[in-house]
Amino acid sequence: MKPAADFVPLALSVLTVSDSRTPDNDTSGDYLVQALTEAGHRCADRALLPDDRYKLRAIVSKWIADDTIDGILVTGGTGFTGRDSTPEALLPLLDKQMPGFGEMFRAVSIDEIGTSSLQSRAFAGMANGTFLFALPGSTSACRTAWEKILRAQLDARTRPCNLATLRPRLKE
Repeated sequence: MKPAADFVPLALSVLTVSDSRTPDNDTSGDYLVQALTEAGHRCADRALLPDDRYKLRAIVSKWIADDTIDGILVTGGTGFTGRDSTPEALLPLLDKQMPGFGEMFRAVSIDEIGTSSLQSRAFAGMANGTFLFALPGSTSACRTAWEKILRAQLDARTRPCNLATLRPRLKE
């Protein structure tokens, strides 16, 4: 049997999308930064922006263009209200969508929030070789996504396959 690969630390940026959160009460962004650093990754950058699709596109485009950033974790703006615009802002930037992420997130969320999980428009994809994961704004939803999906998929030791080991081949 082939031994597990070595851990490969990734550079991940965190973006909180909210009209009400501030740096002092951004518990979702705080959780994601803590979780990714505890897992051995590096927080490359962090931002907090209001639900404004053009501001979101600007910062995410900057991070996508930066070859030193491996992935982006976005929290917030994926709901169903009029101000929630993360999918509309960021889906056009993706080169490839990863439909399985949103499907899996809603499937694991059903155990925690029941049929309310259908209101989540969480999604993921890749742009310019950079992974992008858009999560709901609640800290518990970020915890669910990290603990049940992202931590393993961003770890090169996860078998039979993971996203971390794909990174060098994404721009082929």
